[in-house]
Amino acid sequence: MARKFLNGELFAKMFRGGVAYLRAHVKAVNDMNVFPVPDGDTGDNMMMTMEGGSKALSRIQGDSMDDVAKSLMDGMLLGARGNSGVILSQFFAGVSKEFVGHEEVSVEEVGHALKTGVAQAYSSVSSPKEGTILTVVRESVDYAVERINEDSTVESLFKDLVTEMDASLKRTPEILAVLKEAGVVDSGGAGLKYIAEGFLKILNGEDLEEMEAAAPVEAIPGSVDIDFSKFGPDSVMDYGYCTEMLVQLMNYKTDVEAFNVDELKEFLATLGDSIVAYKTGTIVKLHVHTMTPYKVLAHMHEFGEFLTIKIENMSVQHNEIVEKPPVEKPHKKYGLVAVANGEGISDLYTKLGVDEIVSGGQTMNPSAQNFLEVFEEINADHIIVFPNNSNIILAARQAAKIYENAQIHVIESKSVGDCYAALSTLNLENDDVDSIIEEINDAMGEVETGFVTYAVRNTEMNGVKVREGDYISFCGKQMLASEPDILDATLKMLEGMDAENRDIVNIFYGKHVTEEMLEALVERIEEAYPDIEVQTLDGGQDVYRFIVVVE
Repeated sequence: MARKFLNGELFAKMFRGGVAYLRAHVKAVNDMNVFPVPDGDTGDNMMMTMEGGSKALSRIQGDSMDDVAKSLMDGMLLGARGNSGVILSQFFAGVSKEFVGHEEVSVEEVGHALKTGVAQAYSSVSSPKEGTILTVVRESVDYAVERINEDSTVESLFKDLVTEMDASLKRTPEILAVLKEAGVVDSGGAGLKYIAEGFLKILNGEDLEEMEAAAPVEAIPGSVDIDFSKFGPDSVMDYGYCTEMLVQLMNYKTDVEAFNVDELKEFLATLGDSIVAYKTGTIVKLHVHTMTPYKVLAHMHEFGEFLTIKIENMSVQHNEIVEKPPVEKPHKKYGLVAVANGEGISDLYTKLGVDEIVSGGQTMNPSAQNFLEVFEEINADHIIVFPNNSNIILAARQAAKIYENAQIHVIESKSVGDCYAALSTLNLENDDVDSIIEEINDAMGEVETGFVTYAVRNTEMNGVKVREGDYISFCGKQMLASEPDILDATLKMLEGMDAENRDIVNIFYGKHVTEEMLEALVERIEEAYPDIEVQTLDGGQDVYRFIVVVE
């Protein structure tokens, strides 16, 4: 069927096809990681970002292009994870923005929307890098749009788009030397191609239900069964209910633009505590611990319709720790947020003054919404955010653009070492936030962070021949060693990090490190560098055996 116009119903179906086809190839995208380490998560991040849009679509009542476009924008922007996920969400936000207010759009209008999406994707990155998903989307859109003529159809446009995506993706190693050296194409671009192929499959008549059934569906991370023994017929309701909901504000019920979140918070404070409430576009997200959740429901129904509702008895053990007594947090000038993976690292950050921890790191990048939720927990004029991973910075910035109740300052911290150095010297007595940020950046420049884990494939990087199963060590993007013995790999890394001219080596050891292994490492370091001070901390991190910070 040759279509000259695209409507909301078909666009939503195409999007779901893109989700299904990407889901079927998530592992392939994850495995394209440049570094041969067990932390490839580009496919997961893109998948969760797309599912944010898909879930938003499942909540809308109508199927007009206007409804679909608005829902996709909200769902993907809030659900975006990782650099590729954020760029993907910005691309679709730009496309959807051009569809708002329309019942259907012509092929030419679809082409214009794709160009807008490319522009918005590029603008979301402070220093766009070619040879990445950005190149793939730009080149494919340029190619497809230039070929639009009076005979073009929606099908021909997306066929041209997929054709050039494939060609552009194959060229990425010629643009980025690191891809060529690793023997892979850009993983974000590959994820985008799978999404576009899913779109085209729907246009070509493939059955959506069959595509979705063929795609594996993973269990929701962290989901567990309820322990019903925690609350029986003789129990006392001590803790109340953890009540959360997403509410679509409705024009026929209220003035959507004028809806006041501060007034909502004041009302919720009369019913309970642990209050989180914010507005994104026309949707309100709220969280409260209350004995009377029905009053929250009745109040919010005056302004809109429910998209999601979750009410949980806090006396019952479930996947969140909700039984902590609420603490009234006084207003202050500065608040601190840090991303951490590992109980030991989280505890260290808290001891050094961090107000809220966002759980995440390698293989589990937090979403923009995760950041928004912790921002609401801090009563401060300025909130300083340490993402501590280069793949999390964009999601933090995306949340910062959305949040309105404080000034958000996202630091370009890329490792545990960056954050540790900054927090160790941080002085929040200074009234000038710009001076504080300058001091943070100076402190981060005084340390280097190295990582030790195992290789998941054979490759060669920076002249180091990496063998699958070996222990590898690297600092930044520099591969330093590949050895059968983990201690040899770590010592070679320290040599490459110029440890002999450093004063302190901080070792954050992970879950899989034994006491004997740690003691042996410390002994080897002290023998090699007798003048250096060695400090160890049980970081509890998942992926890396050792994270080593030299200062």
